[in-house]
Parts: sequence; C-alpha cells; structure tokens
Amino acid sequence: MNKIKEIIKNPELIEQFLLSKFFYCPFSKNWIPDRTYLKIAYKVKIGRKLNLKNPKAFTEKVQWLKLYDRCSKYTMMVDKYAVKKYVSEKIGKEYVIPLLGGPWKHFDEIDFDILPDQFVLKTTHDSGGIVICKDKSNFNKEHAKQLLTEHLSGCHWKKWREWAYKNVEPQIIAETYMKDYSVEIGKNEEQLTDYKIFCFNGDPKLLFIATDRFSDEETKFDFFDMDYHHLPFMNGHPNANPVPKIPKSIELMKDLAKKLSQGIPQCRVDFYNIGGKVYFGEITMYHYAGLTAIEPYEWDIKIGEMLELP
Repeated sequence: MNKIKEIIKNPELIEQFLLSKFFYCPFSKNWIPDRTYLKIAYKVKIGRKLNLKNPKAFTEKVQWLKLYDRCSKYTMMVDKYAVKKYVSEKIGKEYVIPLLGGPWKHFDEIDFDILPDQFVLKTTHDSGGIVICKDKSNFNKEHAKQLLTEHLSGCHWKKWREWAYKNVEPQIIAETYMKDYSVEIGKNEEQLTDYKIFCFNGDPKLLFIATDRFSDEETKFDFFDMDYHHLPFMNGHPNANPVPKIPKSIELMKDLAKKLSQGIPQCRVDFYNIGGKVYFGEITMYHYAGLTAIEPYEWDIKIGEMLELP
C-alpha cells in the first residue's frame, strides 16, 4: 500500500508505470483520460515529451487537434460510406468509386449473389478492415467474415484517441474492385498507387506517394513539395528507389483536394490514378495518428509550421 501511495504522489513514477507493458493492455485504454493517454503514447511512439501548451512539431499538433478540434462534420468525412455523398456533392460523383452494396451491420447480411466476380469489402469506421475479392468462385468467406467481424467489433478511435472516428457507425460496404493495369509488379500482380495530398486550411502543401503497399516488398513512402521536388525525410517507411513518377493528373488531384478540404485546419485527401482517371480514396484527419516519427526531426518542425491551429 505504501508503494502505491509513493507512485501516486510521484509523476515520474506514474509515467514509468504507464510506459510499461501495462500501457498496451486493452483495459488501460478505457480508463486513461485522452490527454494523459496521448502524452504517454507520444512518448512511447515518438520518443519525445508531448508539448500541448505550445506545440511546434506536426506530430505534436496532430495530438492537439485530436483533443481540441472536434467539429461534428469530421465524423461524416472519415466515414467511408457517408463521405461518398459529400464528395459527390463537392466535386462530382464521377470521382467516387462505385458502391456495389451495403451498408451492412453484420457480415451475414451481405448478399453475395448481387456482387460481381470481383469486388472489395471494407469497414466504414476504421483502417485495415478490407477484403479484396479477385475471383468470387475462390473467395474465402470464412476468412473474410473473421477479419471484418473483428473490425466491426473493434473500437478504432480509442486506440490512439482519434476523435473523428468515435461516432462513425461500424458497417460494411462493397465497392468496385479497382486496379491500375499500367503498373505491374511481381508476376502480373497489379498494385494501386496512393496519391495523398496534405492540405492546410484548404491549401495543398505536400504530396505523399505510397507504393508497394500490396506487394511482397516493403511499403515505400515518398514526399514532395508542390513543385514536386522530392523531400529528404522518412515517415515510418523507406523512400522508393527510383523515386515515383508524378502523374499527369496531379494538378486535377490538387484542385479536388483543395475543394474537399476547405475550412479544415489540416487533413490528408487521398486519390488513385486508374488509367489516367482520378478517383477519390478517403479523407484522413490524423495522418498515422500523428504517432509515426518524421525523420529527421527538423522536418517534423517544418511541416508543423504549415499547420496553423484554430
């Protein structure tokens, strides 16, 4: 009992306790207040003390936004089902990947008879809840059910306190299977390249290209300024070699991203380029939860300078 009292009275001992394996226990995520939790998470993931009073780094400011910029429309913007209507109204339905079915609250509600031979199933409230079907005759329904049901039952927002996802209803949707025939990797396996544009108060400032996401190779991340100069930093993954080419459609992507991000302090708007045609991917309010280090640190500060907090 005396040891417990000693820990409670000493902030440093509390931090050491919470930084232990106990922090990763699912139970701990439920009772630690958001502000305290993010301070601990930032220390664990980034390796620095989180400054919320006067944040300078981009990763710090993302934590601030989670705590203090809680606009109700963000919930709709990160909902993979609801955002389709928003995007259609803002920039046109021709940029929206067609919906094939849903939303469904449970996997067993899915009517596979209405789906084509190729399709994509994804959960609407989180990241990673996705199943790609390239041949319905060989589709592993049990695996899909296990993965998607697991995601439906998960509390995505709670993991890193990404508030915008808190009130998104967990559902499943089916979308058209998209692939870029102009890009081939391995043995005729297609990959989709993500073109992600960081916008600050509706102003595109950075381009982020993710490659090799679905190949056997390690995923590559590359960043560019708006003059398309390659920027010398990494963010959780190595740079590609050679450096990815900038698509001809990038100016259109920038224009669309600007329209979709108006009135938002910071967000990332993702697109695909399929055979020269642009499709909207998603809007992300918190780039990798702001908990993946930007290295070297000076670039965390430089990007942070682009973000003016409300």
